[in-house]
Amino acid sequence: MIDAAPILPDLHLQPGELYLARNPAILRTILGSCVGVTFWSARLGAGAMCHGVLPRSPLVWPAGSTLSDRQRYVDFSIRYLAQQFDALGANRRDLEVKMFGGADVLPIAESRQGTLTVGAQNCMAATEILAEEGFTVSASDVGGVRGRRIHFHTGSGAVLLQRLGAWKGPSP
Repeated sequence: MIDAAPILPDLHLQPGELYLARNPAILRTILGSCVGVTFWSARLGAGAMCHGVLPRSPLVWPAGSTLSDRQRYVDFSIRYLAQQFDALGANRRDLEVKMFGGADVLPIAESRQGTLTVGAQNCMAATEILAEEGFTVSASDVGGVRGRRIHFHTGSGAVLLQRLGAWKGPSP
């Protein structure tokens, strides 16, 4: 008789969501111009991922804004997850951090040349905030013109990356 491996919870993160798992799970998402950042602590057996849509949160939050409204922003999501790991007793230097996404999946109009795309802004924001918060990125796959599908195993820290096909545009 062969023992079957346990089936792990499998969670799909939508744009603007984040999740911290205290037990092994598979966190997956699809990224275009959005940025996904994974955090993993071998010591705690915990992993987390955020799927940031926009680079920087507003200086003043509108009345009635919720946590889910704030999670849409790369800067907020990274800082929020950093605080969650702090509360668990993690040492930021011991966390393995990986960054993905930030592609220019849609054609850039001639009039926009010289202006940073949302994907580029998301990558810059993530890089800056991670450095400010004391994290070192151990692996990344960002930029370009192709979206990405990632599967993050929170029990091992492994990330499976699949680059998606380039956008072809509407058919004539």
